[in-house]
Amino acid sequence: MRGKVVKSQHFEINNMSKESVIKAFEGVNVRIVWDDEKEEYFFSVNDIVEVLTESKDVKQYIKRMRSRDIELNSRWGTICTPTRMRAADGKYYKTQAATMKGILRIVQSIPSRKAEPLKQWLAEVGSQRIDQMIDRELTFQRAVQEDRRQGYSEKWITQRMRSIEVRKALTDEWDRAGIKDEREFAILTNILTKAWSGMTTGQYKKFKGLTKQNLRDNMTNLEMTLNMLAEGTAVELSKKEDPQGFGESAGIAQRGGEVAHGARKLIEKELGHSVISPDKAADYLPPIENVQARQEVNFEPDA
Repeated sequence: MRGKVVKSQHFEINNMSKESVIKAFEGVNVRIVWDDEKEEYFFSVNDIVEVLTESKDVKQYIKRMRSRDIELNSRWGTICTPTRMRAADGKYYKTQAATMKGILRIVQSIPSRKAEPLKQWLAEVGSQRIDQMIDRELTFQRAVQEDRRQGYSEKWITQRMRSIEVRKALTDEWDRAGIKDEREFAILTNILTKAWSGMTTGQYKKFKGLTKQNLRDNMTNLEMTLNMLAEGTAVELSKKEDPQGFGESAGIAQRGGEVAHGARKLIEKELGHSVISPDKAADYLPPIENVQARQEVNFEPDA
């Protein structure tokens, strides 16, 4: 893990862009560590609790909180992970840390006015998730609305929606083949991605300078097209050959990626340069308040 201290008013937590949520943390240092392997941010539990409660003895507050919430106490070992973080004396110590999902669970047990914005946000997210489960079109509609808000072109949005459909078809095939474990899904994705791009998804994200952001949301049009070709080919091969289990599915993922790799080499031969680009969405998108101005001059980002 890499450790860093971030001024809370300078970051947004997992799309919590609402002003009221950010205000809950203003002016306080919250220690955050990024885990490269898990691709998760880990937040200091003590820091978050101190922010929300203004307690002078955070350890005692947490002890009382756990005694009040039996369910939270029973899950404490899975919610919190001892993580090496720098203390006020400049030295590094193991301290309790949790992902945003864990922090949100802890916040539910804190009766503080400062915790209310986070609780409200959590309730809203939960409501949206239920709506999406009932009506899948809402998922796509919200994705399109968010992409437009951020300034993506209509052409890019259309292609991204198609890529989501292809990805869903592929994961459905893996599910049909008996793949149930999320880790195996991730390994299959890495096999396919590396076969056509030469990098695993984690390496690809590092190449683009990404952390928590979605890789596909930061692909150029050509990169996305090649990824869709790899996944679409794997889907058709899977339908044709009816693989059973991880091993056979891995072979098909490799072959699907190799088809796209062949297409990539042909394209690069014509262009004279690699289509694997370090460019990411942030390099092309204007500030949100300038999106309207960008649309008026008909500027469309390529990524």
